[in-house]
Amino acid sequence: MEVLAACHVHSNWSYDGTWSLQDLNSGFRRRGYRVLMMTEHDRGFTAERFDEFRGACAKASTNDLLIVPGIEYSDAENRVHVLVWGLESFLGEGLPTIGMLQHVQGGGGVAVLAHPSRRDAWKCVAPSWTDKFLGIEAWNRKYDGWAPSQSAPDIVEQTGAVPFVGLDFHTHRQFFPLGMVLELPKNISEETVLDALRRRHSAARVFGMPLRRSLMNTALPLLKIAERSRKAGVSLVKRSKRRGTK
Repeated sequence: MEVLAACHVHSNWSYDGTWSLQDLNSGFRRRGYRVLMMTEHDRGFTAERFDEFRGACAKASTNDLLIVPGIEYSDAENRVHVLVWGLESFLGEGLPTIGMLQHVQGGGGVAVLAHPSRRDAWKCVAPSWTDKFLGIEAWNRKYDGWAPSQSAPDIVEQTGAVPFVGLDFHTHRQFFPLGMVLELPKNISEETVLDALRRRHSAARVFGMPLRRSLMNTALPLLKIAERSRKAGVSLVKRSKRRGTK
């Protein structure tokens, strides 16, 4: 069966998250998601805290929505970020990307390059990394906005990675019709979700449609206009708030 998963989600277990795991369950379940792929920031985590987090994800999961624990690992320069699921232990903060990816690959985990357009992180990707990425975020709601990344399609094509879509959810502003459709058996569990990802039994969806390069090329002009309008509106609201505080 096909199941809709929300990827790249932060809760208040991250230093900059605001929603509890229970509130995330309720909010995403109402929007038709069956799986939440959590990616808490590595900053502030320890091995003990990660164990507690895994337990909290299991406790907050319900029959209608599974919460899968994961970590967003960042390099020491806070430039390259990698979403990781499937490891039972925490690797550490500020790790060199290649070493971290080797640990993930050796431990049977899943790694996805996050928001490649942020700070031109894609320029840091070395040839030795590419076989260790299952996927690359072709669209990150927080950083790319209402239009997909312009640099990601070429990287996805060059590496053969799975195009991922991620909300980078921190607040309600990141709710957006992006998701990964997973082909799962009837029993939805962390292991069946990870197995579907490893087997590439997954596909990106936007507004319920498959995210293909042809769709991105066709829709990109309109999406860019929408994104410019959105940013202009946000800027106007911020200026109004600043004037109101003077």
